[in-house]
Amino acid sequence: MAEKMTLHNLDLPDFIKTLDSCKGDVFMETSDGDVLNLKSKLCQIIGIANILKGAEISEATIRCTNPEDETLLFRFNLYKEVPEKK
Repeated sequence: MAEKMTLHNLDLPDFIKTLDSCKGDVFMETSDGDVLNLKSKLCQIIGIANILKGAEISEATIRCTNPEDETLLFRFNLYKEVPEKK
């Protein structure tokens, strides 16, 4: 099973760029049991719409199916590194 991480103080455009660079699936899991595949543009739109409406996700974790994606998101979370577009 993949490790889970919690992201803090997200810059949404940079987060989406980072998600687009991921090779495998990236899931957001809330404490309520909701699971969104963040590689899906539809799920990204739903998430952004909720943020714009003022909805708040009090606790959520990110789980990746690809270990390289975990590293990419960890570096984004810690250092705010956004992958270069190729």
